[in-house]
Amino acid sequence: MDTLSMPTKSGIAEKQGVSSRLRVPAAVLFWGVVLSLMAGVAFAQAPPAVTVSAPLQKEITEWDEFTGQFAAVDYVEIRARVSGYLTEIHFEDGQIVHQGDLLFVIDPRPYEATLASMQAQLAQAQAQVDLATRQLGRSADLLKQGYEPQSSTDQRVSDLKVATAAVEAAKAGIRSAELNIEFTHITAPITGRISSHRVSIGNLITGNDSSTATLLTTIVSLDPIYFNFDVSEADYLAYQRANAKGDLQSARDNPVAVALHLTDEKGWPHEGHLNFVDNQVDRGSGTIRLRAVFPNPDFLFTSGQFGRIRIPGSEPYKAILIPDEALVSDQSRKIVMTVNDDNTIVPKVVRPGPTHDGLRIIREGLAPTDRIVIDGLMRIRPGAKVTPQPGTITPAPDAG
Repeated sequence: MDTLSMPTKSGIAEKQGVSSRLRVPAAVLFWGVVLSLMAGVAFAQAPPAVTVSAPLQKEITEWDEFTGQFAAVDYVEIRARVSGYLTEIHFEDGQIVHQGDLLFVIDPRPYEATLASMQAQLAQAQAQVDLATRQLGRSADLLKQGYEPQSSTDQRVSDLKVATAAVEAAKAGIRSAELNIEFTHITAPITGRISSHRVSIGNLITGNDSSTATLLTTIVSLDPIYFNFDVSEADYLAYQRANAKGDLQSARDNPVAVALHLTDEKGWPHEGHLNFVDNQVDRGSGTIRLRAVFPNPDFLFTSGQFGRIRIPGSEPYKAILIPDEALVSDQSRKIVMTVNDDNTIVPKVVRPGPTHDGLRIIREGLAPTDRIVIDGLMRIRPGAKVTPQPGTITPAPDAG
């Protein structure tokens, strides 16, 4: 018969030792999990770190920008004032011409013949005056002696007046003929750039003093040059209000400084001044026309060319500037998150203005001493605690 094996004391002790060794790591694991959870809760409850800074204060001038178009100060259509055949052209298409330069010649010979005829008529009329003068002298002597009636003397006086009038008419004809000869030589009335010739040599030119005369070419002045642009009625009204308060100089009464750039330029390299504001708002577009004048010594600007101009929207003043990233939209309101003395988030409703040097102008709602959140807005909410870290607001000059 098999004998049942009974556990010995040594075996029992060995099992208890194994069990004890198994229980120690489990306890350690338990407390490790507890400590980890506590550390996680403590980390979750730590206030989030945000970057804060006081608003940037800077003396600025606000600028409003508009798109406009260059226009020549002087624009002249060259038309013939006398008719005839075109015989000479004295310029190259597109060149710079100066006032008084000869441009076209119309055949002057018919007008020279007319001048010679008028001169002959003058000589004839002058001879009639001489004859009438002598006859009147003899008639006056005979009248005194009683040998000639008064009617004959009166006739001699009338003949002298007629002859004198004929002299004046001949002189006027000569002046007209001389003018026509002068008009056959067409000169530049202004200095500027000339267009192409519209009529070639040999063509018959129709000339008169109306717009139906033949157009020969055009000339535009270059230096200085105008820049025309339109301002909305709302902007114009804002300028008028600012003028009335004394916050802005009147563009009608003062040469307001402005700046401009072309489509391929950065910044505002060209300086000029406003010199004209129209006298009424256009009823169709609801805009009013303004004009600035710019020097153009190197002929960079061309009539009809587009550009962008900025004009002052305010006098220089100390403004509060913040980055656009610090603004939060709440329906129709703009809000800036600030941090108070106990590091609590306090939202403030602000009224933003335009940008300047890459920053947003704040017209109302912020004080220079406020600490605003400029980085970390996604990690905060109103009334929450934060860990503020100092930062700076740096302007970035407008590229234009």
